Amino acid sequence: MANVSGIPASLERAGSRISVAGRLVSRYGLVVVLAWIGAGKYVKMESRVLIEHSPLLSWIYDFLSYGTVANLLGSMEIIAAALIAVHRLWPRVSAIGSALAVVLFLGTLSFLFTTPGVIDTFADGFPVLSAQPGQFLLKDLVLIGVALWTLGDSLEAARRAHAAGSTPCSSGRVYQDE
Repeated sequence: MANVSGIPASLERAGSRISVAGRLVSRYGLVVVLAWIGAGKYVKMESRVLIEHSPLLSWIYDFLSYGTVANLLGSMEIIAAALIAVHRLWPRVSAIGSALAVVLFLGTLSFLFTTPGVIDTFADGFPVLSAQPGQFLLKDLVLIGVALWTLGDSLEAARRAHAAGSTPCSSGRVYQDE
């Protein structure tokens, strides 16, 4: 039986399931990426060169050591990951984690414009990004999009829970997106 748009119902159901899977992979993939990169800051200070060249953030080294800055950034990334992960239980808390992730990714994206070596070469006038740091930084454009989506989704889940007069975990209700 076809619907109005001519797409069979089985394809619509498959599309819905794929969308749910995509949302889950997006949210918890973001959690894994943030936690992993955050943990890496404790053993490797890859952010030093990026921050040193940033007119927005380089001042921080006047007050804190390289290791302390790396540990603070790593901690913020791990905290954001943990907060995003609790979406099903506490969507408002998850929204805070998503907002923190957006701020972190905005900072990282600013390095695209301040870090030497982002553009490796030009091909027919088109700037080609270096693998490090250019392509490494560019991935944050997608990550900030996912963080913005998780922020909006968490705020919407919190609104639905508030409108229902309960929290998602106390109502026992599983939202359509998970």
